[in-house]
Amino acid sequence: MTRPFPFAAIVGQEEMKNALLMAAVEPALGGVLVLGDRGTAKSTAVRALAALLPSIETRGECPYNCPPDNPVDICPVCSSPKPPKKVKKPTPVIDLPLGATDDRVVGALDLEKALINGEKAFEPGLLAKAHRGFLYIDEVNLLEDYLVDLLLDVAASGLNIVEREGLSVRHPARFILIGSGNPEEGELRPQLLDRFGLSVEVTSPKDIKERIEVIRRRDAYDHDPDAFMEKWKAKDARIRSKISKAKKVLPEVETPDEVLEIAATLCLGLGVDGLRGELTLIRAGRARAALAGRRKTTPEDIRAIATTALRHRLRRDPLDEAGSTVRVERIVREVFDGEAANA
Repeated sequence: MTRPFPFAAIVGQEEMKNALLMAAVEPALGGVLVLGDRGTAKSTAVRALAALLPSIETRGECPYNCPPDNPVDICPVCSSPKPPKKVKKPTPVIDLPLGATDDRVVGALDLEKALINGEKAFEPGLLAKAHRGFLYIDEVNLLEDYLVDLLLDVAASGLNIVEREGLSVRHPARFILIGSGNPEEGELRPQLLDRFGLSVEVTSPKDIKERIEVIRRRDAYDHDPDAFMEKWKAKDARIRSKISKAKKVLPEVETPDEVLEIAATLCLGLGVDGLRGELTLIRAGRARAALAGRRKTTPEDIRAIATTALRHRLRRDPLDEAGSTVRVERIVREVFDGEAANA
């Protein structure tokens, strides 16, 4: 089986890579939406990140990725008379296919046990497998409405509740949602769009040298994957270490009142509904500081991630023909230029 393309070998697309790293460090961000042209390394980056994520501790073959100290009541592995061994396993990164049935996503009656043993048992779905990890949806803007509704319910509560075929099951389903797609093929429902913490717009490289380097690296990977992976192994290992260290530092990162005020000013200036915008700015700022090894968020952290955190939260303004990215950048300049003038 071919291993994922190395994360460190992806050329350019810095905003996308930084957003994915911040989401890996701070699960409370809510995930990342990556929209852009075909062939811009969207899926490649997600699968590359999966190979760098630190492992999680669970129990044996637990289907719910139960933390050892907090197993799920319905888990047949964790509730067995003989306690299973604690094991470490890769952080789950689960693909949700566009055509998946709701049984496949939320889980259903285990037909094999029902037919052979006459036993009513629950067969966990993709949401159970994604617990404590990532749920990845390629072409997320083409997702069926019934799947969008399911995801919205689970994302809001962190619980998957299944009531069918005489079964009544609930289990935790907390995951980081990663979506990618081409905006020309359709728009996301506003309710789902709002659930993504960060939004990234990617485009094909316009610089000749950058395009050549992309082609060169991809061709080398396709020609001899093992040699290519070996070449980038050390750089990927440094990124893996950076993620692990940042996750440990994150709880100690402080957010000064000055930074809170800047986040609120930006959201008010852009007319962002609710408080999710400010919360995302603060969480992303903390993650960025942790990745840099710092224990305090700075105004520069907020400035660096403001567009990624806010561009998808703006209302449409018929009197302003500028895109959402331009509108955010304009307010960021006004806020920070004002801060500099008052300093």
